[in-house]
Amino acid sequence: MITQELEDLAAELTNVLDSVAAAFGASAVRTVNGELDCDPAQPGHLVCWQYGLRLEGSPGAPRRLSEAVRPTLEAAGWKSYDRSTYREVIARFSRDGADFSVHIARDGRGVAIIGSTRCVTA
Repeated sequence: MITQELEDLAAELTNVLDSVAAAFGASAVRTVNGELDCDPAQPGHLVCWQYGLRLEGSPGAPRRLSEAVRPTLEAAGWKSYDRSTYREVIARFSRDGADFSVHIARDGRGVAIIGSTRCVTA
């Protein structure tokens, strides 16, 4: 069901998230990669692409997020929001209807990155 528009958005999101994961240095494992229905009232009419990665460990991850990832993304037009809790450092990024979050466990158990494109007509 993927449209060319969604395919293009998915490719861009994948590239951004892969580059963010690379900034943390470890090999990332893909956790999510596929279409997501955006409108449960009318299934199949609006879809987005969801993509996620997990890294088991990344020493100094909060510092990398603040000193490398966040400034690079902001320079590329992504807006950032701090959504941190006492359990994890969370940075949310959005641009042109796409958004993703970087979750860094404060106990050192890893980094999770998950995002989605904007919804498009199927």
